Order: sequence, then C-alpha cells, then structure tokens
Amino acid sequence: MGAFIGIDLGTTNSLVAYIDDTGRPMIIANNEGQNMTPSCVTKDGNKIIVGEFARKAWGIDEETAAAQFKGDMGTSQTHSFDGQEFTPTELSTFVLKKLMDTATDQVGDISGAVVTIPANFGHEAREATMAAAKAAGLNIEHIINEPTAAALYYAFKNGEELSGTYAVYDLGGGTFDVTIMRINGQDIDILASEGVKTLGGSNFDKKLHDIVKGKHADATGEEMDDKDFKEDFSLIDAEEEKKSLSSRSKTLARVGRQHIDITREEFESAIKELVEQATMTCEGVIAEAGVELSDIQGVFLAGGSTRIPLVQESVKQVFQQEPIVQVNVDEVVALGAALYAAYKGDRTELSPVQQQAIEKIEVLESTAMCFGTISIGEDETDGDLGLRNSVIIKKGTKIPANVTEPFYTIFDDQPRIDCTVTESKKEETDPRFVKIIWEGELELPPDRPAGQEIQVTYSFDDNQIMHCSFLDVASGNETTIDLSLAGGGPTGDDDDEGGDGPTDDGINQFLVD
Repeated sequence: MGAFIGIDLGTTNSLVAYIDDTGRPMIIANNEGQNMTPSCVTKDGNKIIVGEFARKAWGIDEETAAAQFKGDMGTSQTHSFDGQEFTPTELSTFVLKKLMDTATDQVGDISGAVVTIPANFGHEAREATMAAAKAAGLNIEHIINEPTAAALYYAFKNGEELSGTYAVYDLGGGTFDVTIMRINGQDIDILASEGVKTLGGSNFDKKLHDIVKGKHADATGEEMDDKDFKEDFSLIDAEEEKKSLSSRSKTLARVGRQHIDITREEFESAIKELVEQATMTCEGVIAEAGVELSDIQGVFLAGGSTRIPLVQESVKQVFQQEPIVQVNVDEVVALGAALYAAYKGDRTELSPVQQQAIEKIEVLESTAMCFGTISIGEDETDGDLGLRNSVIIKKGTKIPANVTEPFYTIFDDQPRIDCTVTESKKEETDPRFVKIIWEGELELPPDRPAGQEIQVTYSFDDNQIMHCSFLDVASGNETTIDLSLAGGGPTGDDDDEGGDGPTDDGINQFLVD
C-alpha cells in the first residue's frame, strides 16, 4: 500500500504531510531536515534548484531566482532568471516535484495526493495548480481550499469536541483567506469564503525593508536603489527581523556596518492598512455567511503571518474573542490536506487503523465564485433589451452541483449561438464586470422560427472545476466544454473584476426566459 500525501503549495514556503501507520497526519521533513521548503527556484548550471539555496539567491538579487509566483497562477505573467522565462505553472511544478520526491524518499510510493489552494483562487488559477501537480508526476485527482484543510485538521485534532459555527483566519506568506463553516465533530460544512489574493507575509517583509532602507538613508545621507541595498539588507533579512518583532518590542537590523533600531510600533504602523484589508474581508464574509458574531464559537488561525501581534489583535477585535492556536500554524494546512487525500482516496489502500481514523470525516465545500453566461435580457431600469450576465451557479452553492437553465433564440433562422462562461465574485448582471473564462459557439439548424429552447447546464465538481453544456433541445446539437486539464483553457488575465466583455452583434445571442 502506498502513502496518501497532502501538499500545502505556499507563496513563500511549501510543506508535505502524509498519513502515518497510526492514522495521524505527519509533516515530512525535506533532505535538509526542515519541515518547510521555500517556494523558490533557481539554477545551478543546467540543474533546477528548489528551496533554501534559491531563497537566499532571490533575497539578494531577484534576477537570479524566482519566488512568490503563486499569486500569478493562471495568468500570462512569467518569471525570468538565468536568461530563461518560466511560467508560474512551470515554477510550481518544480516545487511540487521537490516535495513529491521528498515524500517518496521518506515514505515510499504515493497512492494519492491533494494540493491546497487559496479559497479566493479563480478557475484559471485552480486549473494551473492541477496542471502543475500533474506535470510534477503527482497522482492527483482532488484539490482543497486552504482554510478548509486547516479546519479539517483542527476538527480531527479535537475529535468529537467541536460543534457549531467556526471561522478560519488564514494569513500566509502571500495570500489571505477567511472562511465561515459549521463543524460537527469531523463534519465540515462551508458557509462562506472570501480572501485577498495578494496579502501576506511578503507584503509585511517589504514594508519592514522600506523602513530600514529609509532609516539607513537618514543616518548615512546615502540613497541606495533597491538592488544595491538588498546586497547589505535583503528581503530575507527583513523577514527575520519581522519574526523577531513578533516576540520583542524592538529589534536591531544590521546594514553593512550600520545597526538600525526598529520598533514593533513602527512596523505595526507600516502594516496597519494591510491588516485592515483582512479585517474588512472578515466583516464581509460574516455577513455573506448570514451569521451573527455571537454565533461564531471559535476562530482558528492558519499561516505563519498570524503570529504577528497586530494581526492577532485585529482577529480578536473583529470576532470579539481570542483566536484559537492549538497547533503549528505553518503546518496545519498541509496536515489537513493529508487527511483529505486519505478521505477522498481509495480506501482499500488504507490499513484498518487508517480507515478508522478518517471514517468520521465529511467535508461539504461550496463554490467560491459565481458562474454564468452572457445573454440578451431586459434592463432592470428601462426595460430595453441588451447584453446581460445571467448567473447560473451562485457563489456559496454546495458542491458537487449541477444546474440547468433554459434560454431561447431571438431571431428566425438564427444560425448559431455565442456560448460564454463567466466568473464573478458576486451576482453581477453587467457583462463589463465579469470575467469571461471560456468562449465558443453552438451551430443551429436552418429555417427555424425564434424561441427555440437552448438548455445551459453547468456542473461543478468537488475540485471546483467547471463542466458546461449548451444544448439545442429540438435538434440535439450540443457544445460542451470541460474546463479542466483536458479542456480548452480559458483566456484572459486573472483579474478579480472585469473582463474583455462581449460585443453586442445581436444575432448570435439568446434570450433569457
């Protein structure tokens, strides 16, 4: 029997865990003896290097290595070093391959794997993550949202003790997520999730780096550009001083032969607006979940940046209670992912003890986005016909889900339908404010009157990947798209809001019933 592993593919650090012989999830240390592997990539000759060596190289000169590429997953952004360009998916593949090799060396063959993603990842980023996992050689069929994985481990650790509504506040190296869920023992039902795609420890490191750079200029009268200054005080140095300020009121940063005092108060003032972004996101997700603050019985922390005192204080203020820290916040996501890998995997590959450990687990995820299509409809204000986005699967729908909606042709002898799949964070009717993640056509038979029914079916699997069908009921003509690794990939940049939008050519649209 092979091992089931869970991988937390992080912005700054990544981890891998497995289910041991006793049914408990355990972190697997890399060949340097560290539980966390920096999500950094460089080259040594023709050899790709992942981990601490690459991290140190990037900290001094960002042109010699790649880091913090997770936030670019699913976009056309590339990262260059050593005269080569790499996509975020390729770089993530290198990191995942390193973690897979680590797991194989330590625990043997891999029967199944799960990779985590931020809850706020859109469809394109989810696809890119699965593509990276496949390219790394992982036997992956499932992904899981990071806050859900964290909650799963907290629930597992507490056994039958958890019952009620809880929140997971997940602030890592580069992304922030907050999720409201109901937990009953080891059953998890996701009510609402929201996040900020680029908010985390790397942003805090940059703020501290800027403080030191400014103080150094004031003390010496010497203005240095970022590249030169990083040779004396890198972003890695800034990260270490940031960690010191989590336990001390001040720290001493060394820049060349200079020593510069940095106080926690100065650091907190610099990051205050960033932390407030997370606070506002929390307030929004509580309202979206339809719960009162008094309903939330506990707030679980995940991600290394939750160690920052200002962050913990903000959690306390917004949820009006002390957050729960029962585990290593760096490891909780990977540990939960390992549990999920066993939960979703082939149970015959588990020993009786392992089967018993996960038999009480149940996870009910929900969609993190709205999905719709572009149609012709009446304007809500003046009643005129025009393009509109019709939401078919709403955000927060329990998955897996399958929804069919009827639409109708609007012209006699209409030759075809423009088929679109849209994504948005909220129920948006204006096509200008949604992202088109796929476009295609449905050919129609000739010589037919208007009003022919077109059934649009969206199914959403438990990896939160879309599968879509546009069916002409009378003729049986159908256009389908599997928006996963095997399907035609979506186009466009990974913006949270807006897209290219459709053109109103009239003839190729269809009318909402």
